[in-house]
Amino acid sequence: MPEPQKRDPAAPQNLQIIIKDGSGKEWGTIFAPEKVFSSGSIGYYGSGKIENPESHERYQVGMNITLIGSKPQ
Repeated sequence: MPEPQKRDPAAPQNLQIIIKDGSGKEWGTIFAPEKVFSSGSIGYYGSGKIENPESHERYQVGMNITLIGSKPQ
């Protein structure tokens, strides 16, 4: 796999994403460790389940957070 075009030396190894609704009620927390994507870009990937605090219905979450400009040429 080619080396990413750029990196962020100040980026942490993990992110903690707290998901809240518009009124500030917390639905859950997703942890996203560093990842090298199949495209060669770098960033973070997190997945998990969150819950609506009112109805207690559960939702599946998956997210990519990609460093802009890191994809190899």
